[in-house]
Amino acid sequence: MTFEHKSVLLSETIEGLSIKPDGIYVDGTLGGGGHAYEVCQRLSNKGSFIGIDQDAAAIEAAGARLLDFGERVTIIRSNYCDMKSRLHEIGIDKVDGIVLDLGVSSYQLDTADRGFSYRADAPLDMRMDTRQSMTAKDIVNGYSEMDLFRIIRDYGEDKFAKNIAKHIVAARGKGPIETTAQLSEIIRQSIPMKIQKTSGHPAKRTFQAIRIELNRELEVLRDSLDEMIDMLNTGGRICIITFHSLEDRIVKGIFKKNENPCTCPSTFPVCVCGKVSKGRVITRKPILPSAEELETNSRSKSAKLRIFERS
Repeated sequence: MTFEHKSVLLSETIEGLSIKPDGIYVDGTLGGGGHAYEVCQRLSNKGSFIGIDQDAAAIEAAGARLLDFGERVTIIRSNYCDMKSRLHEIGIDKVDGIVLDLGVSSYQLDTADRGFSYRADAPLDMRMDTRQSMTAKDIVNGYSEMDLFRIIRDYGEDKFAKNIAKHIVAARGKGPIETTAQLSEIIRQSIPMKIQKTSGHPAKRTFQAIRIELNRELEVLRDSLDEMIDMLNTGGRICIITFHSLEDRIVKGIFKKNENPCTCPSTFPVCVCGKVSKGRVITRKPILPSAEELETNSRSKSAKLRIFERS
């Protein structure tokens, strides 16, 4: 199966990057190379593009898609949280733009044996990086009821989190939960039928929660953003597309703090903390998909784009 992924908010992101033809640009979530292709098309022979992804299938697909851009392109298999050190290894300390698209690619969802989807039966896996040893099966069978409840409530934002966690623990008491279909069925039995009729697939939120926990998605984002902003040249921009309210809150908060890091009480006539602004938030409100995009790509529904510019 080919690595397909419809890049969400594509033209808005490219416009937001404000690309300089001779600049250095990084995509920390390369995926199938959709955003990457558009960036590379706007670069001169002096420009450079670095694509980072932890998924081997993404690396292969994007490599093929970006082949025509030759020397301009460097692809690295890694997590974007290691961006600074990996770029340093190839002699790059400052860049003109960074893109992060935090959604799961259509390829990952549609490749059944990756275990991301509740719509196909497969081993419970969900690893973005298949070199990692821990899988979704370890979380489902190993986490305490309290921890399962916490991640389903916080990362899945599911109001039936308590009941789902209880049902998972009861089911695994009879034998390990091995597959996506088994888990899906357990979740289905935890949610009232009348709710199921009106609110999409019952397993969607729990699967999302387990995936976020397994791949440490929120931690990685929280721990990397300041460093990425520091890597930008003056006038450089970082564009981040989120698909989850917690991700969006992290991005919004960190962008705001970098724009106005002053910690002085509001009663002080002048700033004495010495913390200096690193730039400005370009998007006061997040950019959302157009009606046209929502119609052609249902996976863009919860997408939000936020942009920060380094001063």
